[in-house]
Amino acid sequence: MNVYDFDKTIFAGDCSIGFCIWCMNRHPKLWITFFPKALINLIRSKTGNMPEYLMQRKFFGYLTLIDDFDVQIKKYWDKNEKKIAAWYLAQKRPDDLIISASLICIIEPIAKRLGVNFVATECDRECGVLLNNLMHAREKAKYIFDHGFPKIENFYSDSLADTPLALCAEKAYLVKDHASTVVDWPDLDDETMKKVKRKIDTGWNIHLKED
Repeated sequence: MNVYDFDKTIFAGDCSIGFCIWCMNRHPKLWITFFPKALINLIRSKTGNMPEYLMQRKFFGYLTLIDDFDVQIKKYWDKNEKKIAAWYLAQKRPDDLIISASLICIIEPIAKRLGVNFVATECDRECGVLLNNLMHAREKAKYIFDHGFPKIENFYSDSLADTPLALCAEKAYLVKDHASTVVDWPDLDDETMKKVKRKIDTGWNIHLKED
């Protein structure tokens, strides 16, 4: 079984942010009723004044303001399915597993189009609340263990925050350059591992600095 992160790994972008912008452009009132608060919460999170998980919970509240979600999510993927990485499509297998911190209601339509298995953050879209922890970092590894998945042959992600799951795989790969370049997962020295742990604890994705 091969396991893949989704955003910026096999998809050239962040589908949660992309879909939010898509909805705001089609429901302009959201730029007034939702966007200012979301921006403030993002700044508070970036400056350490709000936990990242709480910012995420508040961010996804915009879904309660979309009365035509089913229509919009279909149109969004009709437009953006082309952003699935060519390297992934060339090696896609029916037993692939996508595991993503994005919401299941956003991931499910594209995973079904691809014909692969998927795990994502569970939510009650109508109430705008998450039903479990974000499927992020160590939560991904915990989910794999708790649900008895078979061994992971290859794991792909754009973020070192996914190191817990990378360590569970026979082989891991880091994806860079907007889902276009695949390299071996880096050897992590003690100092980098400390950085990884700090970033996992805060909930932010980690990317290697380019030389």
